Amino acid sequence: MKKITSFTVDHTKLREGIYVSRVDGDITTYDLRTRVPNNGEYMDTTTMHTVEHMFATLVRNSEIADDVIYFGPMGCRTGFYLLVRNADNRQILAITKRILSDIIAYDGEVYGASEIECGNYRDLDLEKGKEECRKYLKMLEREQTFEYER
Repeated sequence: MKKITSFTVDHTKLREGIYVSRVDGDITTYDLRTRVPNNGEYMDTTTMHTVEHMFATLVRNSEIADDVIYFGPMGCRTGFYLLVRNADNRQILAITKRILSDIIAYDGEVYGASEIECGNYRDLDLEKGKEECRKYLKMLEREQTFEYER
């Protein structure tokens, strides 16, 4: 069986950052890695779910809204995937930082936090989501990368 692209990345070398995971035609998949893999520190589902609701809503209302294909969590709970058509790495980094800042500054209900809008609407916590965004933004302000070390 052919190995999928994400399984060809050496996760023992992977650190927090933003990476181009793959490019398929005009669609770029970004790896927004918030945790070092396999070190025992994983996002809890409430945090992951909250960041997903907030970031997905904001990115789909940004200047790249028409080019956003998907934003969602990694099953391993160490980050998120952002799929964008016609992407520019520097623009994506700037938008990611701005959205993280917007989430940190946000004061209101988590987007999509109702029984009608979400299949697990009780599993959301804005403060947990904000804390995750604070840590990730702080890391992105120090350093970032766009290429995996293979």
